[in-house]
Amino acid sequence: MTTMTSSERPFLNRRLAEFGTTIFAEMSALAVTTGSINLGQGFPDTDGPQEIREAAVRALRDGRGNQYPPGPGVPELRTAITAHQERRYGLSYDPDREVLVTAGATEAIAAALLALVEPGDEVIALEPYYDSYAACIAMAGAARVPVTLRPHEGAFRLDLDELRAAVTPRTRLLLINTPHNPTGTVLTRDELTEIARLAVERDLLVVTDEVYEHLVFDDAGHLPLASFPGMRERTVSIGSAGKTFSFTGWKVGWVTSTPELVSAVRSAKQFLTYVASGPFQYAVAEALALPDSYFEAFRADMRAKRDLLATGLKEAGFEVFTPSGTYFVTTDIRPLGAELSEGGDGFAFCRALPERAGVVAIPNAVFYDHREEGAPFVRFAFCKRTSVLEEAAERLRKAFTH
Repeated sequence: MTTMTSSERPFLNRRLAEFGTTIFAEMSALAVTTGSINLGQGFPDTDGPQEIREAAVRALRDGRGNQYPPGPGVPELRTAITAHQERRYGLSYDPDREVLVTAGATEAIAAALLALVEPGDEVIALEPYYDSYAACIAMAGAARVPVTLRPHEGAFRLDLDELRAAVTPRTRLLLINTPHNPTGTVLTRDELTEIARLAVERDLLVVTDEVYEHLVFDDAGHLPLASFPGMRERTVSIGSAGKTFSFTGWKVGWVTSTPELVSAVRSAKQFLTYVASGPFQYAVAEALALPDSYFEAFRADMRAKRDLLATGLKEAGFEVFTPSGTYFVTTDIRPLGAELSEGGDGFAFCRALPERAGVVAIPNAVFYDHREEGAPFVRFAFCKRTSVLEEAAERLRKAFTH
């Protein structure tokens, strides 16, 4: 019997071997080398409100947050988070026991999964899913079970029967993302009602990624799963300042839940970053208290940018799934024809797109376990300046129309 020596064994933990370098790094590098417009990675190209930026500067100058902040987050931010949840959704949380500030939503997801699942557990996630979900489930040693959102009447929809059938005796947790990245789907009240009913019936924990809560484009607005019957005590809700206030580099996220669940997540989180973003926490506390007019203007601006890019993509020949939320639009490249769409291969299409059109996008297949399900879909981000989107739309029209 032979054993593998340390020099023969791969350096990367086997649980992470399938992930490698993210597609975002590859596409962003392509954008730089080709001088393309980067509509791949989802970050704004302008800063958020000046008064919030100045609040961060003021905190730095005043010495607030320059040393380790409290483990759960600074009291001002935890209080602001609970006031926001109460004002927006009628959800009441104790700022001292039911809120945890994290290094962005990505750490919140990692800490929640590391805390709440164990090897042998199954985690159901809506496919396609944000790429950190799969990695965090793997790091926790659990098995991911994808339930696929599929195109139906111009949007990606959840099959509730498929979701119910995916639950087994090993299922520990549902990982729900609404508004949904990358498809832009917003789960309806009826869908959320059925998810809640299933979670209660099967005694499942639920982690909800709600970072795009202020980017729901219809009048109904965001519906937090924790507000549904039986869900307050079993749901870990995740929010973030980055997407709402256009300060993605600050990395300020949060968890709200019961004292027991928050305590569990904090036990994992303290061994990840311990604490982060001290001065920025004070600034985000002020941001969450901005008047409704800020949130309404932000949503209206993003809706206009969505429509601008969606129109340009349609005119270029893509099938466009106009998003109900987030700041991403998913397209089907197959209507462009076999040659221009690289035979419906989203990876090949996105790798060729910078040279062909001077624009960078992301192949949705990277967000799928079932790669064939996502093969023809490509995602574009519209959280950019209007002039940049206009130029990108024009480049795409020129590249794909004759």
